[in-house]
Amino acid sequence: MSVAKVSEISATSPTSFDDAIACGIARAGKTLRNIKGAWVNEMKVNCEDGKVTEYCVNMKVTFVID
Repeated sequence: MSVAKVSEISATSPTSFDDAIACGIARAGKTLRNIKGAWVNEMKVNCEDGKVTEYCVNMKVTFVID
């Protein structure tokens, strides 16, 4: 039997939503072991002078507890 836990995190990237997700998972992996997946529940962009400057995601990361 395994037990999983969910941790909500936010991540940003100046490049893309995909990069924000990848950076968020990579950073979470430094402190959370056994990451099994993530649910991206919010995506937004920050703009300046009519141009996108930052891609932001909020996601719930699922990991199995040892």
